[in-house]
Amino acid sequence: MADHRVTTPDATLVHHFSRPNADLRCLLLEGVHPSAEAVLRAAGFEQIERLPGAVSGRALAERLGGVHVLGIRSRSRVDAEALGAAADLRAIGCFCIGTDQVDLDEARARGVPVFNAPFSNTRSVAELVLAELVLLLRDVPRKNAAAHRGEWRKSAGGAYEVRGKRLGIVGYGHIGTQIGVLAEALGMRVRYYDVQTRLALGNAEPVRTLDELLAGSDAVTLHVPEAPDTVGLIGAAQLARMRRGAVLVNASRGSVVDIAALADALESGHLAGAAIDVFPAEPRSNDEPFESALRRFDNVILTPHVGGSTEEAQERIGVEVAEKLVRFNDNGSTLSAVNFPEVSLPPHRGTYRLLHIHRNRPGVLAQVNAVFSDHGINIEGEFLQTDEAIGYVVVDFDMEREFAIDKLERLKRIDGTLRARILTR
Repeated sequence: MADHRVTTPDATLVHHFSRPNADLRCLLLEGVHPSAEAVLRAAGFEQIERLPGAVSGRALAERLGGVHVLGIRSRSRVDAEALGAAADLRAIGCFCIGTDQVDLDEARARGVPVFNAPFSNTRSVAELVLAELVLLLRDVPRKNAAAHRGEWRKSAGGAYEVRGKRLGIVGYGHIGTQIGVLAEALGMRVRYYDVQTRLALGNAEPVRTLDELLAGSDAVTLHVPEAPDTVGLIGAAQLARMRRGAVLVNASRGSVVDIAALADALESGHLAGAAIDVFPAEPRSNDEPFESALRRFDNVILTPHVGGSTEEAQERIGVEVAEKLVRFNDNGSTLSAVNFPEVSLPPHRGTYRLLHIHRNRPGVLAQVNAVFSDHGINIEGEFLQTDEAIGYVVVDFDMEREFAIDKLERLKRIDGTLRARILTR
């Protein structure tokens, strides 16, 4: 599975070990921002195919033959079938925060690192959430819906300033902390709950339990990842613990909130309103209808998963993820890969660099080193990281001695090898 091509017996070493980026194919789906293509082209990639929509399942499997770099957003599904058809695939870039649309274990088992952009849309999400909090507490959604029907509901009843109100943040990561800082600037009192110990910013205060946070907040906003312990995190019992007249915002994952239970809480008047940007089931394209039990409520803001969808965020995401893909392809660095041992590598000017991905088992590193030792080749630098499934060893070695193709083949034949390729500079 090494990325080498031998053309003639006297082919140059660069053709033996590294294919020029111009020969590699990139597939970018779901309208990935043009900034990503600009980064790839600047790195020498020329064969870049861009598609506006999502592709999944068999259709994706049919497209991945001969593709070396895949870029997706949140709607394409990269499953085991698709990965099985992608023998040349080197890396996957998720141009978004989430990576649950990729079978991460299968990708790792095939030696394919997956990169994402966990921070680039932080500000965009935080701004939308803050705006929704203001609108909900002022009862704007209900008055807006009435005005569209020709009804004039000028009243101060049920409309409140955000200043002095208690905001509860569930999940105090990058987005949660940003929202806390912005909310404090408007005079809100911020508290947060997180399963990990987090440093409080500003005057935010941690609370010990989710129940305590829900019971003591005028507004609650959710910012947790999709995980077994967050699916259905906010159900009927949790909604009942919220203060009567409170509002709820979910811009995290659709599986976090029980939509039927939320509809009941709104119907009964227990909650004064909600803003939902993510849903358990979402249309696969803009051409499909959107169905939800929340559509009938005037006091609910419904947005089509656009928390991070600003021009600024998408441009930043395009650059961030594309740069990670280029760095791995050209340098071997896997820093911030979500399914792969992380290695941050220096440049390898004046050396060859071996990238060897293998199943994590004893003795592989010794066998790799033996190939160099047996041929008297000097190792100038070596980096190794492992996780429970795979190992990733990077070897910088002397360019003064010829490294014939048979040595690469020997490295590939080491038991447990998933992928091996050699970079030249």
